[in-house]
Amino acid sequence: MATLVAPAERGATRIADRVVAKIAAQAAREALPAVPADRARPHATVAVLSRSIDTARPDGTPVAAARVRISLELDYPVDIGAQCAAVRRQVIERVRELAGMAVPEVTVQVERLHSEHERDAERRRTR
Repeated sequence: MATLVAPAERGATRIADRVVAKIAAQAAREALPAVPADRARPHATVAVLSRSIDTARPDGTPVAAARVRISLELDYPVDIGAQCAAVRRQVIERVRELAGMAVPEVTVQVERLHSEHERDAERRRTR
């Protein structure tokens, strides 16, 4: 008969920062509105700023946490605040769901806005 081993003695699984970054980037893209096929999808770049281990669970088992920074390029006009909030919520949920990590801090930075005027000018140049 197998004996139960305490959680602290079982070992740990460490998820690489690049995996967390890929999950967060995909989650950010999921949170952004759909765009027509002839336009490029808004871009999301992610960096994992720091990692920590907290003992937040009631049984004392450690919980990994990551703080992430996301840089976005969005179509304009758009409700920038609402888009950033949606990205934060989706990143927190998906990283927790897929990696089992808490995300106590998501910094969202909008690097560039793509206007309809800019897209029209690009279409005219490529014809």
